[in-house]
Amino acid sequence: MPELPEVEVVRLGIHDHVVGRTITGAEVFDVRSVRRHLAGPADFVSRLEGRTVVGAARRGKYLWMQLDHGDAVLCHLGMSGQFLIADAGDEPPRHLRVSLALDDGRELRFADQRIFGGMSFSEDGAELPDEIAHIARDPLDPAFDAEEFAVRLGRRETGVKRAILDQTLISGVGNIYADEALWRTPLHYARNTRHLRAREVEALLGNITQVMREALQQGGTSFDALYVNVNGTSGYFDRSLQAYGQEGKPCQRCGTPMRRDAFMNRSSYWCPSCQPRPRNGKF
Repeated sequence: MPELPEVEVVRLGIHDHVVGRTITGAEVFDVRSVRRHLAGPADFVSRLEGRTVVGAARRGKYLWMQLDHGDAVLCHLGMSGQFLIADAGDEPPRHLRVSLALDDGRELRFADQRIFGGMSFSEDGAELPDEIAHIARDPLDPAFDAEEFAVRLGRRETGVKRAILDQTLISGVGNIYADEALWRTPLHYARNTRHLRAREVEALLGNITQVMREALQQGGTSFDALYVNVNGTSGYFDRSLQAYGQEGKPCQRCGTPMRRDAFMNRSSYWCPSCQPRPRNGKF
């Protein structure tokens, strides 16, 4: 699933190509991609026609196009969603689900192979859609409060990776960047949050922020064609990964073979030497 850096790359593309443009028409090719718009696809289309996109914003893994008169189009990429900018006459991509015609003769197209993502209209949602008001700020947000994060983390009693994947505590962190940040700190993914020292929390947050900034500079992480920016270009941070996907390879810090554990229907990659498993069993 695209994480914060990948979603931010898409947001920047929408900002560059769509902000300032008026939506002259919209077409929904698969109703599942607007299932979160409870009034249905016809209502979704009618609410967009003639509206001008005045901004592009993001909260964690969600992004939204800010419209005139204070409304918004809320978007989530899911596992495989893509926003692509194209000329109106260009051949449509595979798995095209929604298309927005723009007043400059181009289209913003939403393609989604697995259809876990989608779009919805958010009335009065330009500043922050009500639908995602429960999502915490992310560490790249200028208003992110590091002290509040540390306090809230310390009140929990769970594995540290499970905690930083909780989007109501800190948003934008997914499996890839959690493993990378934990390796850099270094911390085992099952370390109990109650047992973390202040310096460990500070280091972890710093590494979460840093790894996301580095990934953003490289266009995000692309393992296949399912993640691209609005111009269809893949990111290349996967070449810089030091933990995620590195099972059996030597740790880049100590040379010990990296391990992979099953974790929450996903995987965790870690170094058994640099990130020793907690001895007391309190996860």
